Amino acid sequence: MFVYQKNNSYFAQVPEHVEALAASELAALGAAQINPVFRGLHFVADQATLYAIVYQTRLCTRILAPLIHFDCHSTKYLYKTALNISWADLFGLEQTFVITANVSDSKITHSQYAALCLKDAIVDQFQQRFGSRPSVDKLNPDLVFNLHIHRNTAVISLDVSGGSLHRRGYRAESVEAPMQESLAAAIIAFTEWDGSKRLLDPLCGSGTLLCEALMRQCRIPAGYLRGSFGFARLPDFSEAVWRKVKAAADGGMLPLAEGLISGSDAAKAAVKAARVNLCRLPEGEKVRVRTARFQELEPITDAVLIANPPYGVRLGAQQEAAALVGELGSFLKHRCTGSTAYLYFGSRELMKNIGLRPAWKKPLSNGGLPGVLAKYEMY
Repeated sequence: MFVYQKNNSYFAQVPEHVEALAASELAALGAAQINPVFRGLHFVADQATLYAIVYQTRLCTRILAPLIHFDCHSTKYLYKTALNISWADLFGLEQTFVITANVSDSKITHSQYAALCLKDAIVDQFQQRFGSRPSVDKLNPDLVFNLHIHRNTAVISLDVSGGSLHRRGYRAESVEAPMQESLAAAIIAFTEWDGSKRLLDPLCGSGTLLCEALMRQCRIPAGYLRGSFGFARLPDFSEAVWRKVKAAADGGMLPLAEGLISGSDAAKAAVKAARVNLCRLPEGEKVRVRTARFQELEPITDAVLIANPPYGVRLGAQQEAAALVGELGSFLKHRCTGSTAYLYFGSRELMKNIGLRPAWKKPLSNGGLPGVLAKYEMY
């Protein structure tokens, strides 16, 4: 038996600073014995709960099912141990795979070489048993295995997500530097928006924040558009349990009230992309998106505003972004009375230009790049 089969234990990878939010989400989905650690959560779940978590989590990026854990002080022993795992119980010659690896505080110091040793053990075993070997596919593999070595203890897991869960599937079109979906979901969660007030994004870009707000409000499972999941590769996978879990989650979706969620952007191409992406989701056609500069919008009262101001990478673009943020601060102060704004700054330096005092600040990363989410209350 694999480790996960013995104790129903799993590990969720989450972005830094989102661990507490993700723990609450997992608990709501039925997980037990949740233990937050840096960028992750250990938890226990039965089969149905595991499927529900993978299908519905908005904040976790990967869910791992541990296959084996062992003391590991050398790549030679890593190869030897991996060679004895029954890989054919998980996949066959016709499937492709890839290995992700991370190593810390161990005698093995090179994660890529550790991954190579594990790959060699897998293909060598297939070659010995069947006279042929499965292929590695780094772009679209059928299975993803994760190797984690910390303080000379190794854990080999199967990624039951089937690829990073931040890829929802609604992003058919995009603009420059789009926000990662799981970050957008975290921002919406931090706002604690419950649908009792209008939600607007005056700098919507390709609509990621709007899509995540829609999915949260209408209880659309985060994996609704995904075609496959890694848990289907588990040797004890139950199609009947999965269909029941999916039907229950899909049956809980709600309609969207007209005018509850809206957005705008000065760029026509961004508005077009947002509309296309939103319409890939149920109820997405009810989200109004229009081409408009926020400086020209009508006054907004008693609403929730969310936005990710552009921050630029070139010197000229940075200066333009700083000026734009200053104008946004003036717009919020003078034309959004009684509203609350949540702004995500991809560059923390931009906060200095907003001209408003935040009620709170929370560090958040977008694809590994540090940023900050700030709450502003307009009276």
